[in-house]
Amino acid sequence: MRDFWPYPRWIAHRGAGKLAPENTLAAFRLGASHGYRMFECDVKLSADGVPFLLHDATLDRTSNGQGLAAELNWDELSRLDAGSWHSPAYAGEPLASLESVARFCLDNALALNIEIKPTPGSESLTGTVVANVAARLWTEAPTDAMPPLLSSFQPAALEAARAAQSHLPRALLLDALQTGWLETALRLGCVAVVCKHTQWDAVSVQQAQSAGLKVLSYTVNDAPAADRLWALGTDGIITDRVDLFSSSS
Repeated sequence: MRDFWPYPRWIAHRGAGKLAPENTLAAFRLGASHGYRMFECDVKLSADGVPFLLHDATLDRTSNGQGLAAELNWDELSRLDAGSWHSPAYAGEPLASLESVARFCLDNALALNIEIKPTPGSESLTGTVVANVAARLWTEAPTDAMPPLLSSFQPAALEAARAAQSHLPRALLLDALQTGWLETALRLGCVAVVCKHTQWDAVSVQQAQSAGLKVLSYTVNDAPAADRLWALGTDGIITDRVDLFSSSS
């Protein structure tokens, strides 16, 4: 599994970073229009167990809803406006389900990094449901489709995803390379470690790659930072700046 790595080097953060309302289909379309072939998004569960895209636990920042998103059913969530907060051009843009985003990616031969972003307390359930839904959607996909990369800051979510669908590749997300980071990634059967870009240095990159893991960074929005990471030999960069970096570079 760790030898498997079909993904592009550049990954668009939450669809198109800050250029469109994050985690919406509009953002994915914009990122794709800039030539990006892989996207990162955040997925959690509605009250009735539907996986959908939202970064925060609450709705207030990126929609006209309020309170915990996990307390509403998908029917209610799907009627919210997730675009007006960004700009008038996106007024009325709805929240996106994982299924709608997956079908957009599959229809356009795009890769997807699904960050399992559980509402606190639902780590295992979210990991299980997201993995099962992803497996179903990609089973229906063309045989040459790149499988989704499941990532999370929560080991319990990754453990549950592994138990549910062990064939789907996984990545450990980290804010910092704290003691035991490599051992944790290996224990979880991950194929990659995704860390805040400032944390990587030559030693840590070599440690990860020597253990058979790919090295990815978030969120890189300026050229000097990207140049440093490529010089270190890292394998992928997640960026908001789909307008600045060419996805083919």
